[in-house]
Amino acid sequence: MSGLSLRTRMAVAAAVTVVLAAVAVGYVSAAAGRAKPGRPAASQSMTLDDGPLLVVTDRHLALADRTDPTAPRQISDLECVRVYAAAGTGVCIRPVSAWEYQLVVLDRLLRPTRSFPVPGLPNRARVSPSGRMVAWTTFVGGDSYAAAGFSTRTGIMDMRTGAMVSTLEDFSVTREGRAFQAIDRNYWGVTFSADDNLFYATMAAEGRNYLVRGDYAARTLQTVTTGVECPSLSPDGTRIAFKQAIGGDPELGWRLAVLQLSTMSLTMVSEARSVDDQPAWLDAATLAYTVRGSDGSPEIWSAAADGTGQPRLLAAGAESPAPLG
Repeated sequence: MSGLSLRTRMAVAAAVTVVLAAVAVGYVSAAAGRAKPGRPAASQSMTLDDGPLLVVTDRHLALADRTDPTAPRQISDLECVRVYAAAGTGVCIRPVSAWEYQLVVLDRLLRPTRSFPVPGLPNRARVSPSGRMVAWTTFVGGDSYAAAGFSTRTGIMDMRTGAMVSTLEDFSVTREGRAFQAIDRNYWGVTFSADDNLFYATMAAEGRNYLVRGDYAARTLQTVTTGVECPSLSPDGTRIAFKQAIGGDPELGWRLAVLQLSTMSLTMVSEARSVDDQPAWLDAATLAYTVRGSDGSPEIWSAAADGTGQPRLLAAGAESPAPLG
């Protein structure tokens, strides 16, 4: 453009700016339009009742057969990037624009009962076994647990009272019996016990990852052990399934493991691929989790929690597994 006059260059620049602005507005409008929650498109009988596996398929809430990966799925028109459900309460983290997300709480008929914005990029979502407590994790700085300097925001809401903790950073922390006040604390991956008060999560601080036990009513956290990420409490409350960084370095990937809380003994799950996910318990003996292929496409697999047997494909082209019942 060096041969053009100043007036001509200014006119061209203005035109380009108008075009780019129009494209951006059109993209955001389209994304917002796609993100509107609606009635289930696949079936009016689509519910959160016991039986199937709740998943995300093509960024939409769906129900998959947990025994037959080739069976047809019910797919709703509710756009979600993360889902979870328990006892007839579901959560869907959905996009409302290209840069904004909202957590929507659903009843058993997939009707929204509550919604609120969540900051950053959605990463984890959980519901307590009774359906009363809801938790979420987002990235508010960085976009990966393997990235240097990432930052997360993890919150919890009591659906019975409406009380919300917007960040676990407001809880007081005890490490080895003493108050712990590291300023670089990050939390992610909440998992609830059956009593709706006790929960577990990961805390990163001073270059280490801790499994922490939380008391929601007391607003306290206590470190349990190190090297645990994205914990998932077993149905009987005795074990924690989690992802463990290979050699302590997330750049090398993660392996699934199960921690026995009474003895602190560790069992490695037979899945040999890297699993960057918070596993879900299908039942007392089996885990479900997402694995991504070389092209980035997700698949949900299952494996025995005791380390025996071989992993089994549950659902191709799906992620964010949550067993219903």
